[in-house]
Amino acid sequence: MTQEQISNKLRSGMEMEKDNTVSRELTARVVGSGGLDVLATPALAAWIENAAYEMADLWLPEEETTVGANINLDHMAPTPVGMKVRVKVHLDAIEGRKLVFSIEAYDTAQQIAGGTHTRFIVNKARFMQKVQDKKNQ
Repeated sequence: MTQEQISNKLRSGMEMEKDNTVSRELTARVVGSGGLDVLATPALAAWIENAAYEMADLWLPEEETTVGANINLDHMAPTPVGMKVRVKVHLDAIEGRKLVFSIEAYDTAQQIAGGTHTRFIVNKARFMQKVQDKKNQ
């Protein structure tokens, strides 16, 4: 897909919000990223990546998808089991195949996270062929 084709569908300024609930399985103690029963940073990062992936995927042709390349996440406050978390992703820039998002997350009491996330648009078949080639080395 050319830059022009991408910009005709995906546009800077697009946003997506997704709600999630902290379960015991997503705590730092269970995930292994800490010893407390609060939302694990890796689980929060996965929620953010998922929201950005789903937003971009709505606008891409079937043969393309996005892959995560970078996440810069400030996890500023704990969230207990059972509390809802809203993740917001905002598409700030499209640079060729590179998508740059600003990210925020809120529980029902306060903002709990902020940062940036970068994804790249890839052709699914070509990407998986490279994976297979790597596996076969």
